[in-house]
Amino acid sequence: MSTDENIALQKIWKNVDSAVNQKSKDELNLLLISKAKQALYKFVVINAIAIFVCIAMIVWLIITSINRQHDFLLLINNAMLGAVVLVSLYFGLSIWYKLKNIKSDTSLKAWLEIRIDILSKWLTGRFQKVEYYLFPLLYLLTFLSIHVYYSGLGFRELLKSEKFLTEDVWGILIFTPIILVLGFRFMIKTRKYYLQKLDFLRDLYGRLGNLD
Repeated sequence: MSTDENIALQKIWKNVDSAVNQKSKDELNLLLISKAKQALYKFVVINAIAIFVCIAMIVWLIITSINRQHDFLLLINNAMLGAVVLVSLYFGLSIWYKLKNIKSDTSLKAWLEIRIDILSKWLTGRFQKVEYYLFPLLYLLTFLSIHVYYSGLGFRELLKSEKFLTEDVWGILIFTPIILVLGFRFMIKTRKYYLQKLDFLRDLYGRLGNLD
């Protein structure tokens, strides 16, 4: 490895971590991969949590549907909710699988390029903000599924009951805006964090490209 190449690599790494000592090219590659993995860590963690929530929701829908087989409206509600959850689960698993099953023998640039492409399609692709539109619908369907099941009444009977019309409606009107605001706030902050990390990975990839 030439002295000029080593100096160039040092400058790139110092933009990531100014405390690094002189390293060989291979050592710097390992450090850069480590830094990139740290940037990807929260992607994987939150995605894993979302997968777990989807699986738990599917189990809930199966159990409640079996126990309320004769409540046609509840079955329709659960089927609509289940369809959205299954699509979300498939999407989450596909992202997780692609990130986890990239060949380890690729170069650092190729390693980064593949992950950047996967995350870019997720965060800036055609359906980048679909969760904002689905969240209110998911909240409503989930609320109805849980509330109807634990009320001990049928779907239609619950909506006509005095308790629902005089008490539950007020709870819905008060707490629904709060839950929606908190949910949207969480999604916006999470998306902002994701985009920052994606920009970091793109910048790192661009700096590596300057060595070619």
